[in-house]
Amino acid sequence: MIGIDIVDNSRIAQVYDRFGENFLKKIYTVREKNYCFSQKNPIPCLAARWAAKEAVIKAFFQYFNIKLKFGQIEIRGYRGYPPKVVILGKEKEILEKAGKKVVVSLAHEKNYSIAIAQII
Repeated sequence: MIGIDIVDNSRIAQVYDRFGENFLKKIYTVREKNYCFSQKNPIPCLAARWAAKEAVIKAFFQYFNIKLKFGQIEIRGYRGYPPKVVILGKEKEILEKAGKKVVVSLAHEKNYSIAIAQII
């Protein structure tokens, strides 16, 4: 199963400007926040993770008929390497019992971030 999402980076910037830490706590894990804010400009990183989480939600729902929440998905960044998806909570066990994993690919452009997720 595949999921895809695209987000306008300015949308994430506006939400962050308006809600600050409350927005970050609701959507991102501590590890994700630390990684993104280690970047020169954290907004594209945050936007790409938003898109990745949306894409994972879509793929996971198609495969398992379970709707994940943003907080159940962690997109781990590794400079120079592809990101890794970690599913948190009981859904992690469901994924593992099925012998599956979730992979993502992220891309940034000046105004947009996009992600595609696949359950393999």
